[in-house]
Order: sequence, then structure tokens, then C-alpha cells
Amino acid sequence: MFNPGYYGEDTLMGGMYPPAARRGGLPQRFDEYYRCYPVAMLPGPERTNVNHGGKVIMPGSALDKLTKLHISYPMMFELHNGAAEKMSHAGVLEFIAEEGKIYVPYWLMQVLQVEAGDLLQVKSTDLPSGSFIKLQPQSTDFLDISDPKAVLENVFRNFACLTKGDIFTFEYNDQTFDMAVLETKPTSEYEAIVVLETDLEVDFAAPIGYEEPKRPSGTSTPASGRCGLPAGGILHNQGSMAKAINYDSIAPDATSAAAGAKAVSSNFLYGGQKLSSKKGSKAPTPQASTPVAGASTNAPAVSIRRTNGPQPLRLPPNKLFFGYHIKPVKKDGEKADVDEQPKFQGQGQTLRGKKSAAPEPKPAEKTPNPPADSGGRTLRGSK
Repeated sequence: MFNPGYYGEDTLMGGMYPPAARRGGLPQRFDEYYRCYPVAMLPGPERTNVNHGGKVIMPGSALDKLTKLHISYPMMFELHNGAAEKMSHAGVLEFIAEEGKIYVPYWLMQVLQVEAGDLLQVKSTDLPSGSFIKLQPQSTDFLDISDPKAVLENVFRNFACLTKGDIFTFEYNDQTFDMAVLETKPTSEYEAIVVLETDLEVDFAAPIGYEEPKRPSGTSTPASGRCGLPAGGILHNQGSMAKAINYDSIAPDATSAAAGAKAVSSNFLYGGQKLSSKKGSKAPTPQASTPVAGASTNAPAVSIRRTNGPQPLRLPPNKLFFGYHIKPVKKDGEKADVDEQPKFQGQGQTLRGKKSAAPEPKPAEKTPNPPADSGGRTLRGSK
């Protein structure tokens, strides 16, 4: 009952109170060796967020050992490849791996230069919360992302820590991007920081393969002045802007377009040709062309401008033209003069003229009846 090693011999009490905790000593450090395998070989469905993250999957026995030690949360681990003398850091996601195995993201295996089945030493450690990190995209495709800040905020949710020199991967829009860690703050022994629950400032270096666009300077230089160029810079080779864009043909009052269209539409613009050639003529007789499948023998139609007036102004990028005619705005006094002018003058006209008034009929004069003749008449005439 009073045996000083009683609690040490009891498995239950020994598991609840480790020797370091019972004796008031320093907390012990987790240190184990596991066979390393990529996350793609983990039994079950494919887990893309784990493969493109910064957390490993350890066996259940590791959880039992970690609970007996004074391990601060979140749990961070050092991953050592003694053969290549490479080291990096990672967090832990789950404890569901088979005994003696650890599943690591593929990009982390490349950083550690380990292959599937190699031994990997895992040690617990403490890292400071990060305040600054500088990243460098490994391809110019990263510039196609419209909002990189929002994308990286979502990516860092799958990471627990990052180490200087790591080249991690993330997936966005079915495309995989590589990102190198160039600098971390605050500085620590292994130059690693925690990216969980911290206000992290992110800076970007130019992507690998990126070249600054060369922009020609529009100002004069001493060298150009010696070559005979004007002091204000290089002039247009065609003179003013109006000449360069051929403003005379697209102005609102231009008539060259309609004149040209009338000439093109004329049926007597070209010389005539005879169907039968003269004897002794050296001109070859035109031969009929053989039709080719998929090709048209008709000449392409040419669009003809048949009207005058303002036409579309097409300029190269970064150029403006201020040469159109200005129509002054009429003032109020001018508008009043126009309103005072009579709008309807002259006499109206109809298709049929006015009907003339018909004269009133005069009463007929009565003629006296002739006196009756006493003598009779016969059919043969007078007697």
C-alpha cells in the first residue's frame, strides 16, 4: 500500500499520469519513426484537400502517446529525412492510418526527397504564429487568377504551418499551382510559422518566367535629339492625325464615298470583250475553271459605301481624335426668332376646283295662240 512505485506499476494510473508529469519534470517530446506513404494511397475515397494541404495522417497509437505528453495545441511536428538531411514541418489532420504508417501530401514528400515506404522521423515541436510570409508563384499562370487574396485565404485553411524553402501546391479551377515560400516572420530556429488563426500579411515575388512589358517612351531623349528628331518626340509619319485617319473621306460633309460608289456601280466602267476572238490573235482563249469541292468560284462580295455622312471612326488603342465639326448650340434669342416666323403661308389647293353658282332660270313668255282658220285643209294640198 505504501510502495513508492505503486502508481508506476499500475497501468491505469501510469497512463493517466506520465512520469514527467508526476515528478514535476520537463514535458517529454514525441519522437517516432514511421513508413512514409503519399495521401493518394490512403484507403477510401480520394481526398484532394489533404493532398494539396499541409497536414499528415498518423496512426491511432500516436494519439495515445500524444495524450500522455504535454503537447500544446495545435499540434505541430518536425518531419526529418535523415538520409537526405531534409526537414520540414506539418500539422496533423486525423489518426486513422495503419500502425507504423504515416500519410504525407505528395508535395511534402518531394520537399523531403522521400519515396513511398521510406522511414520518416516525426518529432513534436512548437512554432510561433506567423505575421508575414513572402511567396513566389512557380508559373505565370498564377497571374490569371482574378482574386489571389481570396484564393489563398481558402487554401491556407488546409495548412497548419509553412517552412521557408517549401514549395507547396494548391488546386484552383481544375488547375494545380506551385508556390514557393521565400520568407517568413517572425524568425525562428527553423524559419517556420503557424498560419492558423493569425493575421498574416502576404507578399508576392514576380512569378518565375515573368518579364516586364517594354513600353516605348513618348518623350525625347538626348540621344534622339542628336539624331535629328524634334524636341517634342517622334512625329507621325503621315503628318497630322486627320491625314493619318483620312478624315476627309469620313467627315459628315464628305461626298467622295457616294461618288466612288456610283463609279463602282456603273455597268460601263470597263472595256468590253468579244465572245469570238479574231484570227491571228495571240491572246489565249479563256478556259473554264474546274470546280473544286469545298471551294467557291465566285469572287467575294465587296462591301461598298453608297451613302455620305459620318462614318465609324476606328483608331488604334490609346489614341483619341478631336477633329469633328462642332455644331454650336442655339441660344434662347435665336429660338424665339424662329418661333415668330409664320409657319403657314399661301393658299390651299384642292384636287377639284370650286363649283360656280348656276344662273336662275327665267320664266318662259307666253305666245298668243294663232286665230283659228275657217278654211279646212285636204290631204292633196290647197284647193
